[in-house]
Amino acid sequence: MSQKEAPNQLFKVRHSLAHVLLMAIKHNFPHALPTIGPVTDTGFYYDLDFIDGVKIGVEDLKKVEDTMREILKRNLDFKIETVSVDQARTLFAVNPFKLELIDGIEKEGQNVTLYHTTADAGQDGNDFYDLCEGPHVENTKEIPTDCFTLSHLAGAYWRGDETKPMLTRIYGLAFETKEELDAYVLQQEEAKKRDHRIIGAQLKLFTVSPLIGAGLPLMQPNGMIIRKEIEDYLWSLHCKKGYSRVWTPHIAKEALYITSGHAAKFGDELFRVQGKEDKFIMKPMNCPHHMQIFADNQFSYRDMPVRYFEPATVYRDEKSGQLGGLLRVRAITQDDGHLFCTQDQVKQEVSTIVGIIKEFYTTMGMMEGYWVSWSVRGDDKSKYLGTDEVWDLAERSLEEAAKANNLNYRRVEGEAAFYGPKLDFMFKDAIGRQWQLATIQCDFNLPERFDLNFINAEGKKERPVVIHRAISGSIERFMGVMIEHFAGNFPLWLSPNQITILPIADKHAEYANTVFEKLQDSNIRVKIDNSREGLGKKIRNTREMKTPYWAVIGDAEITNGTVTLEHRIDGKIGEMKIEDLIKKLSEEIKEKK
Repeated sequence: MSQKEAPNQLFKVRHSLAHVLLMAIKHNFPHALPTIGPVTDTGFYYDLDFIDGVKIGVEDLKKVEDTMREILKRNLDFKIETVSVDQARTLFAVNPFKLELIDGIEKEGQNVTLYHTTADAGQDGNDFYDLCEGPHVENTKEIPTDCFTLSHLAGAYWRGDETKPMLTRIYGLAFETKEELDAYVLQQEEAKKRDHRIIGAQLKLFTVSPLIGAGLPLMQPNGMIIRKEIEDYLWSLHCKKGYSRVWTPHIAKEALYITSGHAAKFGDELFRVQGKEDKFIMKPMNCPHHMQIFADNQFSYRDMPVRYFEPATVYRDEKSGQLGGLLRVRAITQDDGHLFCTQDQVKQEVSTIVGIIKEFYTTMGMMEGYWVSWSVRGDDKSKYLGTDEVWDLAERSLEEAAKANNLNYRRVEGEAAFYGPKLDFMFKDAIGRQWQLATIQCDFNLPERFDLNFINAEGKKERPVVIHRAISGSIERFMGVMIEHFAGNFPLWLSPNQITILPIADKHAEYANTVFEKLQDSNIRVKIDNSREGLGKKIRNTREMKTPYWAVIGDAEITNGTVTLEHRIDGKIGEMKIEDLIKKLSEEIKEKK
C-alpha cells in the first residue's frame, strides 16, 4: 500500500479482527499477555505470551474462533482515544511487553493512542483496551461473521530478536466475503500440492545439503537442464538486441562496495573474505563490477547505448529462518544486465526491455493479469543516494517509459532501490498467486559515484544513465516459481526428459533402442524403460515423473516401423512413423509451445 494511500475497508476489518482475536483469547486464556497484532496481506495475526505453563494448540483455534464470532454479534463500538504515558502504564502495569512499547512512545515524545470497546466485550465487566493507532471499523456489525478463519500457529521472537522471549503467533485469514475466503483457502490447498520442494525432490531437480548449508541449493542433472534452458532462452532474447556477454569474479575488494554504497546498504548481509593483504566481499550485486568494465573503455556518444549481459551469482547472508528451497537462497543467480545510455535513449531502451519481458512471460503463460509497480522513494530520503533533482529526473523517465509502453502501472512509494526508482513487474501463476519477477531500474547515482563518462557530440564528458534490468529476477527463485506454476508438468522445451520409450517386452528392446538413438541424434531428450515391469507399471512410472510424452513399442509397431504415441494430458495420440514423431517433437520444442 502506498504511504499516501488511505486504509480501505478490508484493512480496517482485518485490523479490527486482530483485536477481536485478542478479546477471544483473553476470554479463553485470561492470563495470556498480549504484545502486538498487525494486519497482513491476507488477514492478521496476534503475538501472545502464554504464561504459567499454559499451552495453546491447533485444537483450541476452533474454540477461539467461535468466541470471536460471538463477540462480533454483540455490535460493539471501536473507540480511539489518546492518553498520557502515565495513564497507559497504569492500564498495562502487569504486561512488560506493552510497557516496553510505551517506553518507546515516550522517547519519541508522543502521547499514547488506545482503542477500547464497551464493558460487554471485556472480562469481569471491564472495558477492553489495547495500544493501537487504528484504523478500525466503527462497530463489530460491519464485520461479516463468516469472512475470516484462524489458520495456524507459529513461534515468533518478541520484536524479531532471538535473545528475547519466544511468543505464540496466531494467524487469521480475512477477506471481504466468505466466497473470497473460500477461494483463498482452496488456492492454498492447491499450493501445497505444487510445493516446489516436494516436486523438486520427486523429480530430482535440486538438493539442499546440510553439509553445504541452508540457502545453497545444488542443481541435480534434471534441474540443471531446466536452468540451462531458461538461461539459453534469455540470452536468445538479448543477443540480437545489441547485448554483449561479460563475466565478473565472485569477490571484489571492499573498496568497490564502499564506493557503490552497497557496503553500507547491506551491512551484515555481506559475506566478507579476508585475503593475505586485502579485505574482500563476496559480491552482493553485479552492477559495480559492470561499471568497472564500462570505465575501462573510452566511449563516445556514437557507441551508446552499451549493453552488458551476465547471468551471475551474487551472495547475501540471509537469516537461516527466512531460507526455503529455491525461493529464498544465499547464492542468487541474477540474469543481470546493465545498459549505459544517454538520457534521451532511456525511453527506447526501456521499451526494448519491456518487449523482452512480454515475450518471455507470454511463453511462460503468465502475462494475463500482470501489473507493474512504479516503485519510487519513500518519505525517509536518508535511505537513498542522490539529490532530489536526480531522483525527480529518474522517476519521471521511468513513468514516461511506462506510459509509452502502455504498461498497467501504479505508483508505489518506498519500494525504490537505494540508487534509483524501479518498474517491478508482478505476474500471476497458474493458481492466481502474485510474484514480483522482472525489474527495470533507472540509475543516475552510481555513474556519479564511479565517475563514469562518455564523450558527447560537443566533445565534452557526459555522465551516462545506467539501466539495471533482470528478466527472471533470480534464476533460483524463478525456477521455484516455475515448478509450482506448472506443478512439475513442464512444457516440452523445458522438460528434463521429453519422451520415454516403453518396449512392451524384451523382444521389442532392439527396435526400441533404434528409436531411442534416432530421437537422441535429433537433440530430443529421451529415456528408455527396459525394465521387466509390465506396460501399465511403466506408464505409471512415466506419469509420476511428469514426462510429457511416451512411445509404446510392441509387435505392430515393429512391423509397421512406427511408435504409438501418448501424451500425459491428451492421452493416446496414435501410431506414427519415427520421422513424423521427430518432426512433431522438434517443432513443439522450437516453438516453445
